[in-house]
Amino acid sequence: MKKVGFFRSIRVKFVVIYVLLILFATQVIGVYFARELETKLVTNFKNSLKERVNLLEYNLREEMLKDRNENSAILEKDIRKILGDFAASDVSEVRVIDNHNRIIGTSDPNNQGIVGQRTTELAVKRTLAVGSEEDKIYLDQQTHNRIWVYTSPIVSNKEVIGAVYLVAKIENVFKQMNEIKQIFISGTIIALLITAFLGILIANTITKPITEMRRQALAMGKGNFSRKVKVYGNDEIGQLAITFNNMTKRLQEAQASTESERRKLSSVLSYMTDGVIATDRRGRVILINKPATEMLNVSRETIMSESIVTLLHLEGQYEFEDLLNMKDSINLDFSTKDRPYILRANFSILQKETGFLNGLIVVLHDITEQEEIEMERKEFVANVSHELRTPLTTMRSYLEALADGAWKDPEIAPRFLEVAQNETERMIRLVNDLLQLSKMDNTDFKLEKEELDFVKFFHRIIDRFEMTKEQHVVFERKLPNYPLYVEFDPDKLTQVLDNIISNALKYSPEGGQITFKAEEKNHYIEVSIKDQGMGIPKKNLDKIFERFYRVDKARSRKMGGTGLGLAIAKQLITAHGGKIWATSVEGKGTTIYLTLPYEPSEEEDWS
Repeated sequence: MKKVGFFRSIRVKFVVIYVLLILFATQVIGVYFARELETKLVTNFKNSLKERVNLLEYNLREEMLKDRNENSAILEKDIRKILGDFAASDVSEVRVIDNHNRIIGTSDPNNQGIVGQRTTELAVKRTLAVGSEEDKIYLDQQTHNRIWVYTSPIVSNKEVIGAVYLVAKIENVFKQMNEIKQIFISGTIIALLITAFLGILIANTITKPITEMRRQALAMGKGNFSRKVKVYGNDEIGQLAITFNNMTKRLQEAQASTESERRKLSSVLSYMTDGVIATDRRGRVILINKPATEMLNVSRETIMSESIVTLLHLEGQYEFEDLLNMKDSINLDFSTKDRPYILRANFSILQKETGFLNGLIVVLHDITEQEEIEMERKEFVANVSHELRTPLTTMRSYLEALADGAWKDPEIAPRFLEVAQNETERMIRLVNDLLQLSKMDNTDFKLEKEELDFVKFFHRIIDRFEMTKEQHVVFERKLPNYPLYVEFDPDKLTQVLDNIISNALKYSPEGGQITFKAEEKNHYIEVSIKDQGMGIPKKNLDKIFERFYRVDKARSRKMGGTGLGLAIAKQLITAHGGKIWATSVEGKGTTIYLTLPYEPSEEEDWS
């Protein structure tokens, strides 16, 4: 996870906001306090001087109302004396003006020259004319200090007899206010530093549990649910930490349950014989088990996120939306010239309870063997029907001819009856072979085994064929001159050897040779019967043990074969626990091999 920047940290934000709030509060308080204090100080300053001016007015009024026979010099002298007593450090000058706008006194000893002159101050003139007070603060152009100019009328019997013009040094009040502001600013800075320190402490108490929860969340993201967040108190943050720990515990339990289910599902998918493919809602592969990769001959890494339509080679036939609505299964034919390979695909959609489509599940099942069995069944039925219909058709034709009068012909009738009899026997052999195959397919089929000398048994069968053979074929025997005691069913093995030897005789040319051989191998004996007939093409060699299979169908039927002899032989040898196979060279002959389990007796080993 990306590290949080310093200025984006909640701790810094908390301290900054906390300090700004304190700064804002102190500034509001400071401005209000400074303004009110300044107003109060100025007002007190003015009221103090006004009270003194009122006393001064009283004294001046008394002096101005005295009868001095209009001797102005005495009045000015008395007024100067009164103004001299009024002198103070915060008063620059006090002037007294009579009702004729003439200055009759000033407290400034350096400005006595204006006494007797007419005043030019408009404020004084308005006060003398109206009889009202006037005050205003000015900026002294010489000293650049603020001064307060106050004009007050001297009234006697509601008549304005003069005015007092006062110039006061109010700058000291503002200097005092500035000093107070500096003290306030210094206090504010100290308060802000203390506030910042306290803010850091408080921020740590809040952000430390949050930092712990952040670390826990990162650990949970990596799959570690064992850590716990430390609870620092029972406040809201503490309750949040407790809730977070409870959530962690539940997530751990849920993750353990999910992991258990995932393992079960993974195990089920791994050990399923059917292939399973899951897609997302767009039809892209998100899961595939090992049997599915083997069935489709693909690797999991290469087909992840590939379209299911492309993976199953259904382009041009179906779209993904068609598969979502697919009710029936689809057969996927991956057969080649060498081998058939057919898969059956069943489709099931994944939906939430709300009906939202999550994806598609495809289950693949290998039905190649089923299809082959079905094809063999159809071919078997067709072959049986054909094999039965051929002799029946022949018999019907000859019987119809006999019924039409051919039985009266002494030459034709016997020949027709012989053909009908041969075809009847052929049908009987066919039905008997089918019944025997049916019995061997049954699970209740059992062999009646006996422990016999196979060499003696084999000689007896060969002798029987050698005595009854019609054509001139030479028998060559390559059999051991000692007994081989093997456990087998003599009747069933007789049938196997009869079928093989009969085929060898049928396809052996006049003067040919049939070689009989038996050898002792490791835990089994190997028997072979070799002829010098026409041979079997290599492409047909593996099929000669199939039911009704004939290399040369016309010649086989002409020789009376049913096409089931070698199939029965294979079934019987397999039931004995052995194997049967053939080798052949075209034009030179065929060799049939079979094996039987064999364990030498202790007497044979000793001898």
